[in-house]
Amino acid sequence: MNIKGDIAGGLTAGIIALPLSLAFGIASGLGAAAGLYGAIVLGFFAALFGGTKTQISGPTGPMTVVAASIILPLGGDIASVMAVFVLAGLIQIGFGVIRIGRYIKFIPYPVISGFMSGVGVIIILLQLNPMLGSEGAGNTLKALMELPGALMHIDLSSFGLAIATIAILYLTPKKLASIVPTPLLAIIVLTPLAAFMALDVKMIGAIPTGLPEIIIPSFDIAKVSIIVSYAAMLAVLGAIDSLLTSLVADSITRTKHNSDKELIGQGIGNALLGFVGGIPGAGATMRTVINIKTGGTTNRSGMIHALFLLLVLLFLGSYASHIPLAVLSGILIKVGLDILDYRLLTRISHAPRHDLYVMGIVFFLTVFVDLIFAVGVGIVASSLLLVYRISRESGADIFDSEPESSAQDDRIRDGVRVVNINGPFFFGSMSQVVERTQEALDVRTLVIDCSRVPFLDLSAIYALEEIILTQQEKGQAVYTVFNPKQLEDKTLSPILGIVGEKVFTDQKSAVDHALKA
Repeated sequence: MNIKGDIAGGLTAGIIALPLSLAFGIASGLGAAAGLYGAIVLGFFAALFGGTKTQISGPTGPMTVVAASIILPLGGDIASVMAVFVLAGLIQIGFGVIRIGRYIKFIPYPVISGFMSGVGVIIILLQLNPMLGSEGAGNTLKALMELPGALMHIDLSSFGLAIATIAILYLTPKKLASIVPTPLLAIIVLTPLAAFMALDVKMIGAIPTGLPEIIIPSFDIAKVSIIVSYAAMLAVLGAIDSLLTSLVADSITRTKHNSDKELIGQGIGNALLGFVGGIPGAGATMRTVINIKTGGTTNRSGMIHALFLLLVLLFLGSYASHIPLAVLSGILIKVGLDILDYRLLTRISHAPRHDLYVMGIVFFLTVFVDLIFAVGVGIVASSLLLVYRISRESGADIFDSEPESSAQDDRIRDGVRVVNINGPFFFGSMSQVVERTQEALDVRTLVIDCSRVPFLDLSAIYALEEIILTQQEKGQAVYTVFNPKQLEDKTLSPILGIVGEKVFTDQKSAVDHALKA
């Protein structure tokens, strides 16, 4: 039992989580305390019930941006906002129960890349005005519109604190940063400095001490569509965020997490925080890695991290209330820069064009329109492009089958024409294959070979059925070729019933029977 390592890892992760939780709470629009509430509840219960032993959970940039976007559509009704968080947690629990964790990885990478980079830009844009000493904006368009005014009335004290924060985050020597996390170092250095210099800058303000009040979520029927859509968005995003972090933890510890159990743990935490006014979150990569590197090996480290934050809430809230908002803005700008997908950006000249289109669309819609809409459009666009690319690989080859040795055989009248269908035969390639097959319908005997088709969907089966019936109505014979595995598929039963005995498992046998008919 590595209790010492778990204590060290948990405390270190908690120290790092403190300024980030406060910053995310402010950024969400629900207040600094909401960030702490979320980090405590989610951090404890996700560790207790989750499936990744070393995972540290709490508010994250992407989840905070989505949480912040919920407040305006719900008219600032906190009970309805909390209903979204509770429902998101329940959906995540459902994901785990029906074992959907393994399928999250199938969301196309360009969609994730565009979304994450878009979220990074949103975080940066929303912090520019507070960095300059002005009031924060609720969305990116408003932030951009108010930016010129903020630049004209820049508060040099706030701007100086934000720049100093960013400098500390980037320039602190690694040796010192390994002892004191840079976000905490910035707060420790700059908060007393601002007080000593009597700088007139905006502060976090009063943070409630003691345990939070219980909130009863309100599932207003008039707002149910908004609640459900945003809850689904939070659930999916949190699942992706958490499971990606789980994979990172696996690669470091050489262990294997339980995806479905992890989703259940995340769901329990996100559902419960809705009753105390916390903001939702997910597995946090940086905090998880630091937990592992400083000795954390079991889920105790995640619970210790949450208990440390609870002690801060109970006894140190009055000190945290004096942290300048500009310092938190500097921390969040660094978070936003870290979220940008530099891996894809550095390979942009070599990436497939279709993927870049999807990434660009999702990025633009994420920043300027709506996060849920952006992901939905991205998934649909990726799917359509995939259908297009697969359909281009599909087709039909047509040729006459009259062996030279049988050229004089009087049984061969108009010949036998063979149609080889290549590639997937589905709704995307159906029209192309059917149009090509139409060219072969002017013969007395037709052999349709589907044995090399990896899969057929219902659209393709109906199209094939129509071709066969049309030929038979003309008095022409149709032979089909399917591989043994395809013949086990009950969806082919209508076709097999139509062609009767003219079904073969290899093309040569089908052609030989057709020639002898």
